[in-house]
Amino acid sequence: MAACQVVQIFSILLILILTTCANHVNGGSPQFGYLGPTNPKKWGSLSPTYSACSKGKFQSPVNIVKSKCVSGRHLKPLDIEYHVSVNATLVDNLFNVAMNYDGNAGAFELNGKNYSLVQMHWHSPSEHHIDGVQYAAELHLVHKAADGGVSVIALLYHYGHPDPLLSKIQNKLVQLKKMVHSSSSQQAQVAIGTITTKQIRKHTRKYYRYVGSFSTPPCTEGVIWNILGKVRSISREQVAELKAPLIWECKSNSRPVQPLNGRKIEMYDDQMGHF
Repeated sequence: MAACQVVQIFSILLILILTTCANHVNGGSPQFGYLGPTNPKKWGSLSPTYSACSKGKFQSPVNIVKSKCVSGRHLKPLDIEYHVSVNATLVDNLFNVAMNYDGNAGAFELNGKNYSLVQMHWHSPSEHHIDGVQYAAELHLVHKAADGGVSVIALLYHYGHPDPLLSKIQNKLVQLKKMVHSSSSQQAQVAIGTITTKQIRKHTRKYYRYVGSFSTPPCTEGVIWNILGKVRSISREQVAELKAPLIWECKSNSRPVQPLNGRKIEMYDDQMGHF
């Protein structure tokens, strides 16, 4: 077989693999990925329901420039009341690894409204940048209010010591990877049992807030983001374990930063009053 024919066949197979894998993303919703023909620049054209990804003016993530942030004089410390232990399930969404909570996992108060913790998921490398720096990983704690409003608390990680929360579920991550690689079933799940979330409550006294969107399709806007100022540590092994179950075009699952389009980022630090 001629070399050009081999290259052509390989190219066709590559496109088929990209399309097939991406079609499985997001539970059968229109395909998206981070590489190839469904990369973030193409999201808005993949489906009318994803139009905000290209037409939206208040998208996430963003680059947080400290010198341009404004003092959030009305902001208060994050009043987080997560339950000491709660049942959880580890899920491979193919484009990220998530932890879903069974029942009431706790909540935090924002503008007089309670937002309940419904799930958390990881991105690597980080989606939000601070002063142009992209970190090793980012954890999103997704909260939902009774009226449908959504607020996310985001934690940034640099490489260093292992993250205590991930250390508690390391064997479950290994189990999830094995399940994904040994089965054709999509969105593999591993029951975690009860897990404490008390580590998440540490270092919440400094944060940045702005209004943005979901950072994955459909990129719905109106999401209130709270990015904690304290950067935590995560090991390279833990990042590799978070990437392992994902389809290959989603191994690096961070959307590029989006323009602010006139938005202001507020900042709060209760050790200094306000910045």
